[in-house]
Amino acid sequence: MTPVLIAAASLAGRRWGPAVSGWLVGLPFTSAPIAFFLAREEGPSFAATAAAGTMAGAVSQAGFCVAYAWTAKRARWPSAVVAGSAAFIVSTVALQRLPFGLAMLALVAAAGMTIAVAAMPASSVIAPAATPLPWWDLPLRMVVATAFVVGLTALAARLGARLTGLLAPFPLYAAILTVFAHTMHGAAAATAVLRGLILGLFAFAAFFFVLATLLPTAGMAVGFSPPSSPRSSPRRSRSPRSRDAAHSNAAPSSTTRGSPRRW
Repeated sequence: MTPVLIAAASLAGRRWGPAVSGWLVGLPFTSAPIAFFLAREEGPSFAATAAAGTMAGAVSQAGFCVAYAWTAKRARWPSAVVAGSAAFIVSTVALQRLPFGLAMLALVAAAGMTIAVAAMPASSVIAPAATPLPWWDLPLRMVVATAFVVGLTALAARLGARLTGLLAPFPLYAAILTVFAHTMHGAAAATAVLRGLILGLFAFAAFFFVLATLLPTAGMAVGFSPPSSPRSSPRRSRSPRSRDAAHSNAAPSSTTRGSPRRW
C-alpha cells in the first residue's frame, strides 16, 4: 500500500505543482502503515502510545520545514537538509522528555504547527513546471518510503513506543520532494512544498489523535477497519442468553406447513 500511495502523491504533485505535493505528503502515507503494523505485531496499547508520539511529532516535522526553508534562502540543498534534520532531532529529544498525556500533547502539536505557519518565509507563487524528471525518480521515492516503514517497524521493540512514534513522522519523503524542487526550480519552489506540508500536518495530527484515543479501548477493528468489517459486526457481540431468546421467540414461526398449531 505504501508504494501506491507514494506514487499517487508524486504524480499529483507533478500535475498540480509543488504546493499540492507538499500538502499531500503531509498525509500519513508512511506513518499510518507503521501504526498499523505496530498494532498488529506489538499490540493496540503499544500502537496507541506510538500514535500519540507520532501526533506530537508533527511539531518536529514543522521544525524541519521552517529550518530548511530559511536555510535554503542562502544555501544549497545539502546544508538545508542538515539544518532541517537538526531541528527535527532537537524537537524530538525535547518531546521525548515531556511528561504530558494525549490531550496536552495535542495542544502542543496544534500550537507548534500554528507557530510554524507564521514563521515560514514568504515565497512567490510557483507555477507547475514541465521539466522532465529522470526515469528512476518515482521508483526511488517508492523504494525509500517503503524501506523506512519496514525498517522502523522492525526496530520498534528496541526503540520503545514513544520514541518510535516520534521518529515515524520524520519527513523523509517530503525531504525528497523538497530537494528535487530546490534543485530544479530554486528555493521558492522548495518553500512552497514545505508550506503545503505544514498545512497538511493539521490533518495528520488529527488522524493520530483519533487513533491514539480509539486503539486502547476499541482495538484495531475500530481503529483501522472499515465499518462494514466482519470483525466489527454487532452479531459477534450477542450474548448466549440473547441468542437463546431469539431462538425461542422465532420458534412458533418455524413450524412446517400442515402441522397442527399449538396454543
